[in-house]
Amino acid sequence: MTDRASTQTMHAASPASFAIHRRADPMAVADRSKLLADPGFGRVFTDHMAMIRYTEGKGWHSAEITARKPLMLDPAAAVLHYAQEIFEGLKAYRLEDGRMVMFRPGANARRFQQSARRLAMPELPVELFTRSIHELVDVDRAWFPSVEGGSLYIRPFMFASEAFLGVRPATEYLYLVILSPVGGYFKAGSPAVSIWVSQDYTRASPGGTGAAKCGGNYASSLVPIAEATKHGCDQVVFLDAAEHKWLEELGGMNVFLVFNDGTLQTPPLTGTILPGITRESIMTLARAEGLTVREQPYSLDQWRADAESGRLTEAFACGTAAVVTPIGRVASPQGEFKIGAGGPGQITSSLKQKLVDIQRGKALDPHGWVYTID
Repeated sequence: MTDRASTQTMHAASPASFAIHRRADPMAVADRSKLLADPGFGRVFTDHMAMIRYTEGKGWHSAEITARKPLMLDPAAAVLHYAQEIFEGLKAYRLEDGRMVMFRPGANARRFQQSARRLAMPELPVELFTRSIHELVDVDRAWFPSVEGGSLYIRPFMFASEAFLGVRPATEYLYLVILSPVGGYFKAGSPAVSIWVSQDYTRASPGGTGAAKCGGNYASSLVPIAEATKHGCDQVVFLDAAEHKWLEELGGMNVFLVFNDGTLQTPPLTGTILPGITRESIMTLARAEGLTVREQPYSLDQWRADAESGRLTEAFACGTAAVVTPIGRVASPQGEFKIGAGGPGQITSSLKQKLVDIQRGKALDPHGWVYTID
């Protein structure tokens, strides 16, 4: 899937101008440099944020870049009671020539619209979504981290801000974007992550919000993730709600299997799995290399049997935060099994490198995925 046409539209369209209100007291350079030397993930935030308001009958209005600060919310704000809230996650990178770029913001914008439709929220135009991020990254570009492999993690989100306790879609919403300078998502030096198979919890059910990127999906994963940690694992994998048999996704990432004939397989998008942008990018890159990628159901029993027989040689998780992460061990109350040599495999490593090289401008971008900030 190409993003080239949509990217051109984003540059051309300008449905709203942003008022730029720079912070009067930005963080001192020395203090900022200290934070950026080891930012971790999601702990450090930049000086500014983007904000746009929505009012029924008026539409989107009051677009601005302003100082990052606490929000004032009425205790009756609808989001606090009925959870009308969605979000996205993407990254900005600095190329070797100093330019700032984003990876596939149009795809994130369209998924944001899909999530909004599912939660009865107004759809933010694609070009306005992208422009809000463009303006904010441009203002806070000095916050790009100095650590190897660092990036600016971009968090757009929207919630119902109307003060009203009736059960209906709200009439007022607030859309914001914040930035977080980040390093690696998982601990450095780990060759692969270990996965715990959730026995008592499911992430989503048919007809639910599994395909929407909303906070409730992640809140429900916290207990099983804690269970995974208790059993010495890095992440949890969920099975389907109907049969509790088929692999779906991890707590925040999609999953791929790699077999000894060079083919790949990933669970199909049936409405219970988030349609990952990294997932779709990986499939595009793999197919461009002549690899077969199947979107088919895959059971836990088959996963164990294929790993033990050697038919399954690699497995990996993928998502915006972690990009591509090898899965080395899978554990459950019924025991555990190792995948391949327990570390990154050849196809996993190759696909990750191809993706990262495009994101960071080290390889040609034949798909029109890279959006230049300046």
